[in-house]
Amino acid sequence: MRHVTRVFDLTTEELNHVLDRALRLKADFKKGEPRRSLIGKVLALLFEKHSTRTRVSFEAGMQKLGGTSIYLSRRDLQLDRGEPLKDTARVLSRYVDAICVRTYGQEVVEELARWASVPVINGLSDKHHPCQGMSDVMTVMEKKGDITNLKVAWVGDGNNVAHSWIEMAARLGFHLVLACPEGYDPDSQILEEARQVATKPIEVVRDPKEAVKDAQVINTDVWASMGQEDEAEKRKEIFTPYQVNVELLKYAAKEAIVLHCLPAHRGEEITEEVLEGPQSVVWDQAENKMWLHMALLEWLLAG
Repeated sequence: MRHVTRVFDLTTEELNHVLDRALRLKADFKKGEPRRSLIGKVLALLFEKHSTRTRVSFEAGMQKLGGTSIYLSRRDLQLDRGEPLKDTARVLSRYVDAICVRTYGQEVVEELARWASVPVINGLSDKHHPCQGMSDVMTVMEKKGDITNLKVAWVGDGNNVAHSWIEMAARLGFHLVLACPEGYDPDSQILEEARQVATKPIEVVRDPKEAVKDAQVINTDVWASMGQEDEAEKRKEIFTPYQVNVELLKYAAKEAIVLHCLPAHRGEEITEEVLEGPQSVVWDQAENKMWLHMALLEWLLAG
């Protein structure tokens, strides 16, 4: 029984297995060859944060594989009346086969994993977004093949998605450069842990042009995540030079692709022209969350 609280919960071999399986599942379903590997399995979706892609992709993925899911907001549970997380974890474990949690604090994910007797999947926390990182890399593999020879640029906030990309870079061995404003760097401990096992550089720079120079992959995210709404105006001023626009793309490789995990604030971290342009792969990226989640659920529940 395994948990996925962060990317580093998986070995390189396990990550490659899940990524390859996700690509295979997508290809098989597109050919009209469905898989029903999770018949009788039930996934609980315990969400404290709003969601479009994460919720729907997990629910649709479970159904496509023959399983089912139960959506639970915090107000639906006794958590809202003070029941400890450890009690909720142990009770849910008697009813369902896995728990996906989308929450604020990473400590919530880890507490559930500590007490649950079924796999716990981090669907998003303030520190890590492992499923997003994995499905993003799946998209890069789909478009570019072997990721190990690529330069990947992250432009913007050193947030939870950036943390998962850092751990993916360390596990899979690709060059990652993050351009972040001063004071908005990724977590130093996560960086240090990743650099200790990385085989290619994981760099943090201030200049977004330096980050995207000759990069084949450019990734960005909103400047203010959920829970940071009160910082939005301040962040706009600080992050304006970090917008992914046509001028910035001129420094990247000609064949570069652009990713954004969505939802996007057009005209802030990315322009409409780039988001809807020929180098954008964001819609395939969004779809691939479902295929990656299906592969991950198979690995956790079907062996």
